Amino acid sequence: MTSKVQWGVLSTAKIGLKAVIPAMQKGERATIAAIASRDGDKARAVAAEYGIPRAYGSYEELLADPAIEAIYNPLPNHLHVPLTIQALEAGKHVLCEKPIALTAAEAETLVEVSKRTGRRVAEAFMVRHHPQWLKARDLVAEGRIGEVRTIHTLFSYYLTDPTNVRNQAEIGGGGLYDIGCYAINTARFLFGAEPERVVGTFDNDPEMRIDRMVSGLAEFPGRRHLAFTCATQLSPSQRVVVLGTKGRIEIEIPFNAPNDRPTRIIVDDGRDLFGSGREAIEIPVTDQYRLQGDAFSAAIRGEGPAPAGLDDAIANMRVIDAFFRSGRSNGWERP
Repeated sequence: MTSKVQWGVLSTAKIGLKAVIPAMQKGERATIAAIASRDGDKARAVAAEYGIPRAYGSYEELLADPAIEAIYNPLPNHLHVPLTIQALEAGKHVLCEKPIALTAAEAETLVEVSKRTGRRVAEAFMVRHHPQWLKARDLVAEGRIGEVRTIHTLFSYYLTDPTNVRNQAEIGGGGLYDIGCYAINTARFLFGAEPERVVGTFDNDPEMRIDRMVSGLAEFPGRRHLAFTCATQLSPSQRVVVLGTKGRIEIEIPFNAPNDRPTRIIVDDGRDLFGSGREAIEIPVTDQYRLQGDAFSAAIRGEGPAPAGLDDAIANMRVIDAFFRSGRSNGWERP
């Protein structure tokens, strides 16, 4: 195996510090070599705490580091495209947090830059690397639960702090961007198709103006459906249920899967409502962020398949765009 990919991290965002950096530091193919913040003292403090060799007081300094090969971009949503473009122009590959952009049109601007610079861009949907999702997709493909007709997804948390970036409408806050995108992405992953039309209903916070609850229906080819609710001011909950003609699959902790204990997929053949035909499939302990970092690093080295790239990210954004249009039109919209 060739040398590890040298990674730089843009900002000291919580998702990076709590999940991504510690995971990638344990990876086989990635090394976190530098971190940047607009506050140099904060960058240096984080670097010291996490054992990161170099710290920079600006994003530009990090991007100018010739030893850095790839960038992890966990900045607020409105900065995803501008800083990803800067990184690509600096010759770096980019793993960008979801959503890749604020609109599909904005995401499409990355295509030309990626082609011109010869650098990869991937959207950080870590769930696609977790064995529980790969197992669920395999079970669907094998026909274990018959013909899959609908997927029901719930993802919620409670956050009312107006200073949190997730609650700032002007920089891309709100539930659909933050967590509704997972429902869309994983349904596309399991169905292996794109929705033909969507309809959604929005409950917006009257003061922060972000969508605090969205319920949506996406119709896929063959009259297959995704039905979901995402919410930022409800009791924390996550669940995905995949319903077929001969049973169901339930993913108990689908999105924030723990890295310190096994996860479970429940497969039920539907013989009754008491779970008589229920089987629990245990998925060994793993860290989906480590798997994500290693997969993208391997692709950079040409040692593994490329993770879902810009085409997939743009397709997901088109569905998000359609849901926002539906919220305004109160009707069905086509991605």
